[in-house]
Amino acid sequence: MSTQETVRQRADTVEGSEALRIDADRAEQLVDALNTDLAATYVLYHQLKKHHWVVEGAEFRDLHLFLGEAAEEAEEFADELAERAQALGGVPVTGGKRLEERAPVDPEGGDVYDIRTSLENDMAMYGDIIETLRDHVDLAQNLGDHATAHMLRENLIEVEEAAHHIEHYLEDDSLVLEETTH
Repeated sequence: MSTQETVRQRADTVEGSEALRIDADRAEQLVDALNTDLAATYVLYHQLKKHHWVVEGAEFRDLHLFLGEAAEEAEEFADELAERAQALGGVPVTGGKRLEERAPVDPEGGDVYDIRTSLENDMAMYGDIIETLRDHVDLAQNLGDHATAHMLRENLIEVEEAAHHIEHYLEDDSLVLEETTH
């Protein structure tokens, strides 16, 4: 085991990218936005996984599958965000505590709630992420980073679609019959 320890780049620093022709000043703004999105995406991921694990009831199977797929999409996007932040000369934010502190969204906590409450919490978090992503698409576009804007825009479509699916799950129409007492 090596005893050598060399820090190659400190967390929260941005060097810019000569290869991508993005100077450090613009890169710093972009990496800050990407790290905010990365943190929010991981908080969302963990909340979706929690709901995937604990969902019960008549719609268990469909919701279990949907929440699992939504969590996988969030994890894939988090990877894209981290890799783009690194490509721009930044250091992707990592670590559970740092991610949660950095995120512009709050997780619902450790308790298990009824699925309607859980989905409402998911939809609220998706809504906050949608607003942030829209702002960051504009920021990237205005800074001339069309690749980052494109990546964020593509994910925005997926995030909006997931939120729309949750909206459908929360509608009052259902095939599940209520019990009646005679």
